[in-house]
Amino acid sequence: MIWKKLTIETSVEAVDLISEFLNDNGAEGVLIEDNVPLTEEELKEMFVDVPLMADEDDGSAKVSCFLKSDEEVDRIKALVLDEMNRLEEFLPVGSKNIMLTDTTDDTTWNDNWKQYYKPFRLYDNLVIEPVWSEYPDKKDTDKVIKIESVMAFGTGTHETTKLCLGQLEKYIGKYTDENTEGPSVFDIGCGSGILSIAAVVMGAGYVHGLDIDPQAVESSKINAEANGLSEDRIDFSAGNLLSRNFIGEKMTDSEKEAYKNGSLGSGISTPLTPAEMVDLSLGGEDSIPARKYNIVVANILADVIIPLSGVVRDYLEPDGIFITSGIIDTREKDVRTALIDNGFDILDVVHMNEWVSIVCKEKQ
Repeated sequence: MIWKKLTIETSVEAVDLISEFLNDNGAEGVLIEDNVPLTEEELKEMFVDVPLMADEDDGSAKVSCFLKSDEEVDRIKALVLDEMNRLEEFLPVGSKNIMLTDTTDDTTWNDNWKQYYKPFRLYDNLVIEPVWSEYPDKKDTDKVIKIESVMAFGTGTHETTKLCLGQLEKYIGKYTDENTEGPSVFDIGCGSGILSIAAVVMGAGYVHGLDIDPQAVESSKINAEANGLSEDRIDFSAGNLLSRNFIGEKMTDSEKEAYKNGSLGSGISTPLTPAEMVDLSLGGEDSIPARKYNIVVANILADVIIPLSGVVRDYLEPDGIFITSGIIDTREKDVRTALIDNGFDILDVVHMNEWVSIVCKEKQ
């Protein structure tokens, strides 16, 4: 859908008041842009996979909202001008310039990220390369992962992704040393498909990537195609493994109602509404048949890995490996406890800055 994007140039002091005013008057999708540096504590709490770049903070800010019609634009523009004139009596409100643009939000967003994302060498022999920019010092022996879509994040630059890639290479290598065929891999929370594609490049025989966001699934498929990978080697589907909605199984009416009331059925609550989750969480079936895998990888967050540890064994071969990442170090003990309580032995723990990857397998 093409939206009317109304952008108001203002000040940092006034940005919250104007944002609230827009919300109160029916504007949708309020977006704030400023150059106020993030604190060290804020950066630690963020899970972003593209470097954050900002101009020098000059006290200015922009507030944008998205409107469906010219009539709405005229109404909101008149209201916000009156409000800024009123606020100007009490605090700086900036230039008060108002700009209007049309936007196809998804396409524009995807294109804008390209200017920030450059190819890079992740390990000695692994290169991440967007299709629009070639890595200058590529070697014949390099394993190259091409990226075309970053709509769902997951570009390989974040510590949690690096940790997962290192563990994947280690355990895929161990498996292929002992077997003629590469291992099967289940990537839970695949995002843009980086780990799934890397698993194939590293020697996996078959990879299934799963994400609760259908847009992430489409992004993963685009990236797999960019690497020339067919569906018999790698495939993606949308689904959610929590709330007892295992692949191929149906939820009862009572379970659906419990989920609607905010319970994942595993002792934790979720701010997600059913409308934000894909069909699998409401009783639908995955398009990819249920099976067990030699390696399951989950680069998500501790609050997801903890309940996931209670269901993931149903997708692991008897000697299978569970690789987890996305764990902030303050939650390492919680994740360890959950894994052990759910019948896993801890095999390997790796740290990178404040992030942790834990590898385990089912107790024999």
